[in-house]
Parts: sequence; structure tokens; C-alpha cells
Amino acid sequence: MIENPMDAATSSDPRIGLRAVRSLRELADRLESLHVNRARTLDMSWQEIADSLGVSRQAVHKKHGRR
Repeated sequence: MIENPMDAATSSDPRIGLRAVRSLRELADRLESLHVNRARTLDMSWQEIADSLGVSRQAVHKKHGRR
């Protein structure tokens, strides 16, 4: 088993590398949700959030607007 996350990300075994990608994606999604929720709590507009994420207002609202 690989202990170091960097070793997992650069492993020659694609199964290990793909699991590392999945873990990073899940972490990124959690961080995005956390900060979008915080931004809305601080009354940031959907446009401000979208600009910060580099996406359209519609995209960020579609993904996070139901929460």
C-alpha cells in the first residue's frame, strides 16, 4: 500500500492513480461547497462566486443553488 499521496498520484499503476484522482476530485468538491456556502452566508452574489471560480453564474447556481 502506498502511504504518500504524491506517490499515489504518480504511481505507474493506473488503479492507484485513478483512485488518487477520485480522492482529489471529492476533496475539491467538498472545498467548493464549503466556500460557496460561506460566501452565500456573507451575502456574496452568485456572480461574484462564479467569477471567483471561473465559471458562469448559471453553472454555479445550478450546482449549489438548491442548498
